[in-house]
Amino acid sequence: MTGEAPQNCVAIVVAAGRGTRAGGALPKQYQLLAGEPVLRRTLQLFASHPDVTAVLPVIHSADSGLFAETARGLPKILAPVFGGATRQASVRAGLAALTAHGAPDAVLVHDAARPHASPALVARAVAAVRIAPAAIPVLPVTDTVKSLDAAGQVTGTLDRSILRTVQTPQAFRFAPLMAAHVAAAAAGVEALTDDAAVMEWAGHPVATFEGETTNVKLTTPEDMERAARAPFQDLADVRTGTGFDVHAFGAGDHVMLGGVAVPHAFGLVGHSDADVGLHALTDALLGALCDGDIGAHFPPSDPQWKGASSDRFLAHAVEKVAARGGRIAHLDLTLICEAPKVGPHREAIRAEIARITGVPASRISVKATTTEKLGFTGRREGIAAMASATIRLPWEEDA
Repeated sequence: MTGEAPQNCVAIVVAAGRGTRAGGALPKQYQLLAGEPVLRRTLQLFASHPDVTAVLPVIHSADSGLFAETARGLPKILAPVFGGATRQASVRAGLAALTAHGAPDAVLVHDAARPHASPALVARAVAAVRIAPAAIPVLPVTDTVKSLDAAGQVTGTLDRSILRTVQTPQAFRFAPLMAAHVAAAAAGVEALTDDAAVMEWAGHPVATFEGETTNVKLTTPEDMERAARAPFQDLADVRTGTGFDVHAFGAGDHVMLGGVAVPHAFGLVGHSDADVGLHALTDALLGALCDGDIGAHFPPSDPQWKGASSDRFLAHAVEKVAARGGRIAHLDLTLICEAPKVGPHREAIRAEIARITGVPASRISVKATTTEKLGFTGRREGIAAMASATIRLPWEEDA
Protein backbone atom coordinates (compact mmCIF):
# COMPACT_ATOMS: atom_id res chain seq x y z
CA MET A 1 0.00 0.00 0.00
CA THR A 2 3.04 2.29 0.15
CA GLY A 3 2.46 5.46 -1.84
CA GLU A 4 -1.16 4.58 -2.59
CA ALA A 5 -4.36 5.79 -0.97
CA PRO A 6 -5.92 3.16 1.33
CA GLN A 7 -8.78 1.52 -0.55
CA ASN A 8 -10.63 0.93 2.71
CA CYS A 9 -9.92 3.13 5.73
CA VAL A 10 -12.07 2.70 8.85
CA ALA A 11 -12.09 5.11 11.80
CA ILE A 12 -12.27 3.51 15.26
CA VAL A 13 -13.70 6.01 17.74
CA VAL A 14 -12.87 5.01 21.31
CA ALA A 15 -15.78 6.01 23.57
CA ALA A 16 -15.84 3.33 26.27
CA GLY A 17 -14.47 5.38 29.16
CA ARG A 18 -16.43 6.84 32.05
CA GLY A 19 -14.81 10.31 31.97
CA THR A 20 -15.41 10.93 35.69
CA ARG A 21 -12.82 13.72 35.92
CA ALA A 22 -14.97 15.85 33.62
CA GLY A 23 -17.82 15.92 36.14
CA GLY A 24 -21.48 15.94 35.15
CA ALA A 25 -24.23 13.34 35.33
CA LEU A 26 -23.21 11.65 32.06
CA PRO A 27 -19.89 10.34 30.74
CA LYS A 28 -18.10 13.25 29.07
CA GLN A 29 -18.57 11.87 25.56
CA TYR A 30 -22.35 12.19 25.96
CA GLN A 31 -22.38 15.65 27.53
CA LEU A 32 -23.65 18.48 25.33
CA LEU A 33 -21.55 21.06 23.53
CA ALA A 34 -23.56 23.73 21.71
CA GLY A 35 -26.63 21.53 21.94
CA GLU A 36 -25.13 18.25 20.69
CA PRO A 37 -23.21 15.43 22.41
CA VAL A 38 -19.42 15.48 22.27
CA LEU A 39 -19.46 12.03 20.69
CA ARG A 40 -21.87 13.03 17.92
CA ARG A 41 -19.56 15.81 16.79
CA THR A 42 -16.63 13.36 16.78
CA LEU A 43 -18.56 10.71 14.86
CA GLN A 44 -19.81 13.27 12.36
CA LEU A 45 -16.26 14.37 11.55
CA PHE A 46 -15.36 10.89 10.30
CA ALA A 47 -18.80 9.97 8.93
CA SER A 48 -18.73 12.97 6.61
CA HIS A 49 -15.06 12.65 5.54
CA PRO A 50 -14.51 11.40 1.98
CA ASP A 51 -11.34 9.48 2.94
CA VAL A 52 -13.14 7.39 5.59
CA THR A 53 -15.03 4.29 4.48
CA ALA A 54 -16.81 3.54 7.77
CA VAL A 55 -16.79 4.45 11.45
CA LEU A 56 -16.63 1.84 14.23
CA PRO A 57 -17.55 3.15 17.70
CA VAL A 58 -16.23 1.32 20.75
CA ILE A 59 -18.55 2.05 23.67
CA HIS A 60 -19.22 0.99 27.26
CA SER A 61 -21.70 -1.85 27.66
CA ALA A 62 -23.94 0.40 29.79
CA ASP A 63 -24.21 3.09 27.11
CA SER A 64 -26.13 1.34 24.31
CA GLY A 65 -29.20 3.54 24.66
CA LEU A 66 -27.20 6.75 24.95
CA PHE A 67 -25.16 5.80 21.93
CA ALA A 68 -28.16 4.93 19.76
CA GLU A 69 -29.69 8.35 20.37
CA THR A 70 -26.35 10.14 19.90
CA ALA A 71 -25.55 8.50 16.55
CA ARG A 72 -29.07 8.55 15.13
CA GLY A 73 -29.15 9.41 11.43
CA LEU A 74 -25.38 9.60 10.88
CA PRO A 75 -24.05 7.78 7.80
CA LYS A 76 -21.24 5.19 7.71
CA ILE A 77 -21.67 4.19 11.37
CA LEU A 78 -21.10 0.49 12.04
CA ALA A 79 -22.77 -1.39 14.91
CA PRO A 80 -20.89 -0.42 18.09
CA VAL A 81 -18.52 -2.76 19.88
CA PHE A 82 -18.23 -2.97 23.67
CA GLY A 83 -14.86 -1.91 25.04
CA GLY A 84 -12.67 -3.45 27.72
CA ALA A 85 -11.19 -2.44 31.07
CA THR A 86 -8.38 -0.42 29.44
CA ARG A 87 -8.10 1.74 26.37
CA GLN A 88 -5.77 -0.85 24.89
CA ALA A 89 -8.37 -3.60 25.39
CA SER A 90 -11.07 -1.38 23.85
CA VAL A 91 -9.08 -0.76 20.69
CA ARG A 92 -8.25 -4.45 20.46
CA ALA A 93 -11.97 -5.26 20.64
CA GLY A 94 -12.60 -2.85 17.78
CA LEU A 95 -9.84 -4.37 15.68
CA ALA A 96 -11.17 -7.87 16.31
CA ALA A 97 -14.64 -6.80 15.19
CA LEU A 98 -13.22 -5.41 11.95
CA THR A 99 -11.34 -8.66 11.37
CA ALA A 100 -14.59 -10.60 11.66
CA HIS A 101 -16.22 -8.44 8.99
CA GLY A 102 -13.28 -8.25 6.57
CA ALA A 103 -10.16 -6.36 7.59
CA PRO A 104 -9.69 -2.87 6.10
CA ASP A 105 -6.43 -1.65 4.60
CA ALA A 106 -5.96 1.01 7.26
CA VAL A 107 -7.49 2.29 10.47
CA LEU A 108 -7.59 5.64 12.20
CA VAL A 109 -7.90 5.43 15.99
CA HIS A 110 -9.40 8.52 17.61
CA ASP A 111 -10.45 9.55 21.10
CA ALA A 112 -14.16 10.38 21.35
CA ALA A 113 -13.23 13.23 23.70
CA ARG A 114 -11.39 15.12 20.95
CA PRO A 115 -14.41 16.69 19.18
CA HIS A 116 -12.50 19.60 17.61
CA ALA A 117 -10.24 17.70 15.22
CA SER A 118 -10.61 19.04 11.68
CA PRO A 119 -11.22 17.35 8.32
CA ALA A 120 -7.76 18.56 7.28
CA LEU A 121 -6.18 16.65 10.17
CA VAL A 122 -8.03 13.48 9.14
CA ALA A 123 -6.77 13.96 5.58
CA ARG A 124 -3.19 14.30 6.87
CA ALA A 125 -3.59 11.08 8.85
CA VAL A 126 -4.79 9.17 5.78
CA ALA A 127 -1.99 10.63 3.68
CA ALA A 128 0.60 9.63 6.29
CA VAL A 129 -0.48 5.98 6.40
CA ARG A 130 0.05 5.74 2.64
CA ILE A 131 3.80 5.81 3.22
CA ALA A 132 4.27 4.48 6.77
CA PRO A 133 2.80 1.57 8.74
CA ALA A 134 2.12 3.90 11.67
CA ALA A 135 1.85 7.68 11.90
CA ILE A 136 0.69 10.00 14.67
CA PRO A 137 -0.14 13.73 14.94
CA VAL A 138 2.26 15.66 17.15
CA LEU A 139 2.88 19.19 18.38
CA PRO A 140 6.18 20.76 19.49
CA VAL A 141 6.63 21.38 23.22
CA THR A 142 6.77 25.13 23.83
CA ASP A 143 7.13 25.18 27.63
CA THR A 144 10.31 24.30 29.50
CA VAL A 145 10.03 20.73 30.86
CA LYS A 146 11.63 19.63 34.15
CA SER A 147 12.13 16.15 35.57
CA LEU A 148 11.35 15.68 39.28
CA ASP A 149 12.21 13.19 42.00
CA ALA A 150 9.75 11.55 44.42
CA ALA A 151 9.91 14.56 46.72
CA GLY A 152 8.98 16.96 43.94
CA GLN A 153 12.46 18.43 43.61
CA VAL A 154 13.81 19.29 40.14
CA THR A 155 16.42 16.82 38.94
CA GLY A 156 17.00 18.20 35.46
CA THR A 157 15.77 20.12 32.45
CA LEU A 158 14.77 18.15 29.39
CA ASP A 159 15.68 19.11 25.85
CA ARG A 160 12.30 20.21 24.53
CA SER A 161 13.56 20.34 20.93
CA ILE A 162 13.30 16.55 20.76
CA LEU A 163 9.99 16.31 22.65
CA ARG A 164 6.50 16.27 21.16
CA THR A 165 3.00 15.97 22.57
CA VAL A 166 0.83 13.36 20.86
CA GLN A 167 -2.78 13.49 19.66
CA THR A 168 -5.28 11.40 17.73
CA PRO A 169 -6.39 10.35 15.13
CA GLN A 170 -3.44 7.98 14.89
CA ALA A 171 -3.13 6.17 11.56
CA PHE A 172 -2.08 2.56 11.03
CA ARG A 173 -2.06 -0.17 8.47
CA PHE A 174 -4.49 -2.68 9.82
CA ALA A 175 -2.50 -5.95 9.73
CA PRO A 176 0.58 -4.83 11.73
CA LEU A 177 -1.55 -2.99 14.30
CA MET A 178 -3.79 -6.03 14.81
CA ALA A 179 -0.75 -8.30 15.20
CA ALA A 180 0.90 -5.89 17.64
CA HIS A 181 -2.21 -5.73 19.82
CA VAL A 182 -2.58 -9.52 19.88
CA ALA A 183 1.09 -9.98 20.77
CA ALA A 184 0.96 -7.37 23.54
CA ALA A 185 -2.12 -8.98 25.08
CA ALA A 186 -0.52 -12.42 24.92
CA ALA A 187 2.54 -11.04 26.73
CA GLY A 188 0.37 -9.48 29.44
CA VAL A 189 1.28 -5.94 28.39
CA GLU A 190 -1.90 -3.91 29.01
CA ALA A 191 -0.72 -0.53 30.34
CA LEU A 192 0.23 1.13 27.04
CA THR A 193 -1.64 4.42 26.73
CA ASP A 194 -1.90 4.80 22.97
CA ASP A 195 -1.70 2.64 19.87
CA ALA A 196 1.60 4.13 18.78
CA ALA A 197 3.07 2.73 22.00
CA VAL A 198 1.70 -0.71 21.07
CA MET A 199 3.42 -0.48 17.68
CA GLU A 200 6.65 0.74 19.30
CA TRP A 201 6.55 -2.19 21.73
CA ALA A 202 6.19 -4.56 18.75
CA GLY A 203 9.22 -3.01 17.05
CA HIS A 204 7.51 -1.00 14.32
CA PRO A 205 8.69 2.49 13.31
CA VAL A 206 6.22 5.29 13.99
CA ALA A 207 6.17 8.36 11.77
CA THR A 208 4.70 11.74 12.68
CA PHE A 209 2.65 14.44 11.03
CA GLU A 210 1.49 17.90 12.08
CA GLY A 211 -1.19 18.01 14.78
CA GLU A 212 -3.53 20.86 15.71
CA THR A 213 -3.48 23.11 18.76
CA THR A 214 -7.29 23.12 18.80
CA ASN A 215 -7.48 19.31 18.89
CA VAL A 216 -7.67 19.21 22.70
CA LYS A 217 -8.78 16.15 24.65
CA LEU A 218 -11.61 17.02 27.05
CA THR A 219 -10.69 15.81 30.54
CA THR A 220 -11.70 18.27 33.28
CA PRO A 221 -14.79 20.43 33.97
CA GLU A 222 -12.72 23.42 32.83
CA ASP A 223 -12.07 21.66 29.51
CA MET A 224 -15.80 21.10 29.10
CA GLU A 225 -16.56 24.76 29.83
CA ARG A 226 -13.99 25.95 27.29
CA ALA A 227 -15.23 23.45 24.72
CA ALA A 228 -18.79 24.67 25.13
CA ARG A 229 -17.60 28.02 23.80
CA ALA A 230 -15.30 26.55 21.14
CA PRO A 231 -17.44 25.08 18.31
CA PHE A 232 -17.82 28.38 16.50
CA GLN A 233 -15.06 30.61 17.84
CA ASP A 234 -12.44 29.53 15.29
CA LEU A 235 -14.86 29.67 12.35
CA ALA A 236 -14.61 33.34 11.47
CA ASP A 237 -16.04 33.13 7.93
CA VAL A 238 -19.79 33.55 8.49
CA ARG A 239 -21.93 33.01 5.40
CA THR A 240 -25.63 32.97 4.59
CA GLY A 241 -27.21 31.23 1.61
CA THR A 242 -30.79 31.19 0.36
CA GLY A 243 -32.82 28.61 -1.51
CA PHE A 244 -36.20 28.50 -3.26
CA ASP A 245 -38.18 25.66 -4.76
CA VAL A 246 -41.64 24.98 -6.12
CA HIS A 247 -43.55 21.89 -7.21
CA ALA A 248 -47.01 21.49 -8.68
CA PHE A 249 -49.72 19.23 -7.29
CA GLY A 250 -50.49 15.97 -9.07
CA ALA A 251 -51.96 12.61 -8.35
CA GLY A 252 -51.31 11.17 -4.90
CA ASP A 253 -52.46 10.97 -1.31
CA HIS A 254 -49.60 12.77 0.48
CA VAL A 255 -46.85 15.34 0.03
CA MET A 256 -43.29 15.21 1.35
CA LEU A 257 -42.51 18.31 3.38
CA GLY A 258 -39.18 18.57 5.18
CA GLY A 259 -38.76 14.81 5.08
CA VAL A 260 -42.22 14.12 6.56
CA ALA A 261 -45.07 12.46 4.65
CA VAL A 262 -48.04 14.78 5.17
CA PRO A 263 -51.48 13.39 4.17
CA HIS A 264 -53.15 15.43 1.40
CA ALA A 265 -55.65 15.01 -1.42
CA PHE A 266 -52.82 15.44 -3.93
CA GLY A 267 -49.16 14.57 -4.33
CA LEU A 268 -46.35 16.72 -5.68
CA VAL A 269 -44.89 16.29 -9.16
CA GLY A 270 -41.11 16.07 -9.49
CA HIS A 271 -38.22 13.95 -10.69
CA SER A 272 -37.35 13.00 -7.09
CA ASP A 273 -39.88 12.88 -4.26
CA ALA A 274 -40.55 16.62 -4.87
CA ASP A 275 -39.84 17.68 -1.27
CA VAL A 276 -39.81 21.46 -1.71
CA GLY A 277 -38.59 22.04 1.85
CA LEU A 278 -35.50 19.85 1.65
CA HIS A 279 -34.74 21.10 -1.87
CA ALA A 280 -34.79 24.72 -0.69
CA LEU A 281 -32.58 23.91 2.31
CA THR A 282 -30.12 22.04 0.07
CA ASP A 283 -29.84 25.05 -2.23
CA ALA A 284 -29.39 27.37 0.76
CA LEU A 285 -26.41 25.35 2.02
CA LEU A 286 -24.87 25.05 -1.44
CA GLY A 287 -25.36 28.78 -1.91
CA ALA A 288 -23.53 29.55 1.33
CA LEU A 289 -20.67 27.38 0.06
CA CYS A 290 -20.75 29.04 -3.40
CA ASP A 291 -20.99 25.49 -4.78
CA GLY A 292 -23.67 25.63 -7.46
CA ASP A 293 -27.22 24.45 -6.93
CA ILE A 294 -29.12 21.23 -6.42
CA GLY A 295 -29.55 20.71 -10.16
CA ALA A 296 -25.80 20.80 -10.72
CA HIS A 297 -25.19 18.11 -8.10
CA PHE A 298 -28.28 15.99 -8.84
CA PRO A 299 -29.37 16.75 -12.42
CA PRO A 300 -33.00 15.80 -13.19
CA SER A 301 -31.76 14.33 -16.48
CA ASP A 302 -30.00 11.57 -14.52
CA PRO A 303 -32.37 8.59 -14.10
CA GLN A 304 -30.73 7.50 -10.84
CA TRP A 305 -32.47 10.39 -9.05
CA LYS A 306 -35.94 9.51 -10.29
CA GLY A 307 -38.13 9.14 -7.22
CA ALA A 308 -35.11 9.61 -4.92
CA SER A 309 -35.65 10.57 -1.30
CA SER A 310 -34.60 14.18 -0.89
CA ASP A 311 -32.86 13.58 2.42
CA ARG A 312 -29.95 12.32 0.29
CA PHE A 313 -29.64 15.74 -1.35
CA LEU A 314 -29.63 17.60 1.96
CA ALA A 315 -27.18 15.14 3.54
CA HIS A 316 -24.85 15.70 0.58
CA ALA A 317 -24.88 19.46 1.19
CA VAL A 318 -24.22 18.88 4.89
CA GLU A 319 -21.21 16.72 4.02
CA LYS A 320 -19.93 19.51 1.78
CA VAL A 321 -19.99 21.91 4.74
CA ALA A 322 -18.19 19.41 6.99
CA ALA A 323 -15.56 18.70 4.32
CA ARG A 324 -14.68 22.40 4.35
CA GLY A 325 -14.17 22.27 8.12
CA GLY A 326 -17.38 24.21 8.70
CA ARG A 327 -20.47 24.03 10.87
CA ILE A 328 -24.11 24.84 10.27
CA ALA A 329 -25.20 27.54 12.72
CA HIS A 330 -28.86 27.97 11.73
CA LEU A 331 -31.46 26.74 9.23
CA ASP A 332 -34.70 28.56 8.46
CA LEU A 333 -37.44 27.10 6.26
CA THR A 334 -40.70 28.73 5.16
CA LEU A 335 -43.36 26.63 3.41
CA ILE A 336 -45.85 28.53 1.26
CA CYS A 337 -49.22 26.93 0.56
CA GLU A 338 -52.95 27.13 1.25
CA ALA A 339 -53.07 23.42 2.05
CA PRO A 340 -52.14 21.11 3.65
CA LYS A 341 -51.85 22.70 7.08
CA VAL A 342 -48.22 22.68 8.19
CA GLY A 343 -48.71 23.56 11.85
CA PRO A 344 -49.63 20.05 13.07
CA HIS A 345 -46.48 18.67 11.43
CA ARG A 346 -44.04 21.47 12.31
CA GLU A 347 -42.22 19.70 15.14
CA ALA A 348 -41.95 16.44 13.19
CA ILE A 349 -40.41 18.38 10.29
CA ARG A 350 -37.92 20.11 12.59
CA ALA A 351 -36.97 16.76 14.12
CA GLU A 352 -36.47 15.17 10.69
CA ILE A 353 -34.31 18.04 9.44
CA ALA A 354 -32.28 17.74 12.66
CA ARG A 355 -31.83 14.02 12.01
CA ILE A 356 -30.66 14.55 8.44
CA THR A 357 -28.31 17.45 9.15
CA GLY A 358 -27.04 16.65 12.62
CA VAL A 359 -28.00 20.21 13.62
CA PRO A 360 -29.82 20.55 16.97
CA ALA A 361 -33.53 21.27 16.54
CA SER A 362 -32.99 24.40 18.63
CA ARG A 363 -31.11 25.82 15.61
CA ILE A 364 -33.79 24.89 13.07
CA SER A 365 -36.82 27.08 12.30
CA VAL A 366 -39.84 25.89 10.31
CA LYS A 367 -42.59 28.33 9.41
CA ALA A 368 -45.59 28.35 7.09
CA THR A 369 -47.56 31.06 5.34
CA THR A 370 -50.09 31.56 2.58
CA THR A 371 -50.25 34.05 -0.29
CA GLU A 372 -53.76 35.19 0.67
CA LYS A 373 -55.20 33.11 -2.19
CA LEU A 374 -53.08 34.97 -4.76
CA GLY A 375 -50.93 33.27 -7.40
CA PHE A 376 -50.46 29.56 -8.07
CA THR A 377 -50.14 28.67 -4.37
CA GLY A 378 -53.26 30.71 -3.62
CA ARG A 379 -55.10 28.77 -6.32
CA ARG A 380 -53.88 25.53 -4.64
CA GLU A 381 -51.92 24.48 -7.71
CA GLY A 382 -48.73 23.65 -5.80
CA ILE A 383 -46.39 24.40 -2.93
CA ALA A 384 -43.37 26.72 -2.71
CA ALA A 385 -40.60 26.89 -0.15
CA MET A 386 -37.86 29.34 0.65
CA ALA A 387 -34.97 28.73 3.01
CA SER A 388 -31.88 30.35 4.43
CA ALA A 389 -28.81 28.71 5.94
CA THR A 390 -26.12 30.29 8.06
CA ILE A 391 -22.82 28.45 8.15
CA ARG A 392 -19.42 29.17 9.62
CA LEU A 393 -16.17 28.18 7.89
CA PRO A 394 -12.50 28.54 8.78
CA TRP A 395 -11.22 31.83 7.44
CA GLU A 396 -9.25 31.55 4.21
CA GLU A 397 -7.64 34.44 2.43
CA ASP A 398 -8.92 34.93 -1.12
CA ALA A 399 -6.70 33.25 -3.68
